[in-house]
Amino acid sequence: MAKRLPLTDEEGEVRELTQADFSRGHPASRVLSEILGEDLAGQMLRGRSGQRGPQRAPLKRQVTLRLDPEVLDFFKATGAGWQTRINEALRRAMRRSGRQVRS
Repeated sequence: MAKRLPLTDEEGEVRELTQADFSRGHPASRVLSEILGEDLAGQMLRGRSGQRGPQRAPLKRQVTLRLDPEVLDFFKATGAGWQTRINEALRRAMRRSGRQVRS
């Protein structure tokens, strides 16, 4: 049997994996249940409540938007989800305008 190469080098960088490395791999469902037990592994593999799955078609479009630094800092200071909160603020402004939006 050929000697196995270490996965990381002296600096801690992971080397490129070979086909032999992949062939020694096992499904997460098997490995996690052996390490963590069935209950915890099952929770991890089911995903978190409210976690989105893959979309058939993107519901939102990616854009580049220039904002005043104070506006950006304000929303980023609110923590994770700041981009969603900007979207919600823009949606509220859109509703207050009273104009119909064309798609």
